Amino acid sequence: MDYNVVSVSGGKDSTAVLLLALERNAPNLKAVFADTGNEHPITYDYLEYLDKKVHPITIVKADFTEDLNRRSDYIQNHWLEEGKSQYEIDKAVEALKPTGNPFLDLCLYKGRFPSPRAAFCTKMLKKEVIDQQVFSPLLTEGYDVNSWVGVRADESPRRAALKVSEFAKDLKGSKLWIYRPVLKWTAQDCFNLHKKHGIEPNPLYKMGMSRVGCMPCMQCRKTELLEISKRFPEEFERIKNWEERVSNASKRGSATFFPAKADELGKYPKIDTVISNLKYKQSYEFQEELFEPMCSSVYGLCE
Repeated sequence: MDYNVVSVSGGKDSTAVLLLALERNAPNLKAVFADTGNEHPITYDYLEYLDKKVHPITIVKADFTEDLNRRSDYIQNHWLEEGKSQYEIDKAVEALKPTGNPFLDLCLYKGRFPSPRAAFCTKMLKKEVIDQQVFSPLLTEGYDVNSWVGVRADESPRRAALKVSEFAKDLKGSKLWIYRPVLKWTAQDCFNLHKKHGIEPNPLYKMGMSRVGCMPCMQCRKTELLEISKRFPEEFERIKNWEERVSNASKRGSATFFPAKADELGKYPKIDTVISNLKYKQSYEFQEELFEPMCSSVYGLCE
């Protein structure tokens, strides 16, 4: 007997995959959401909407308590001999207390935020969590698993090189397969499937967001950052607080959400500086319009 597991993020692609799996009557269907702890409240509300109107969704999340405790022990036992002051050690140990938020705890454990070159967030907050808490138990019990994933080829060259279906691993004779049914689809194809089934897309798409995973994602577009800063300034206030805490846990004493080079004083610009610079650049180079655009949706979803 096979299990069909759909990874749902609250975005257009994974929602389309869930709708497609239901359309095809995929047997033993499970929908799973890996909570990163860095999602917008609107996305959490949207997942509740999908859970009630489309299919029940199981929530899983990473726990870095043991990792943080190990790092705290290392700091207390080694940082002094590595040239750090007792004040810096105490500050780091205090910062490393588990928060229960997977994204923040992961960054505290790493002593840094993820970056385009080191995107450990997706691997450790989503892929590994679903594998450990969903796939592995099913495989251990003797079931084969088809993992339905919502990725599209036109999103990046790396994704364009992926296959629609491929074997992933074998555990005690049980097999895990990765299935990407919307790989060759366009974004509009995904929205069309929403409409076909009478399912509203995530409201964030009508608010200028091109992606609705992490809020913000360290790889989001500059225009999207500006849109977030206008609509959801509280999200950047949260990140600002996270930067301070992760900096306290970092050996170099500094951690920025977005990759940054040190200025002439050796300081790394934090998120509020990044946003201020973007606003200044927009005002100076593009002479910001005196009115808001009628529709800020990247996909033209506004009524």
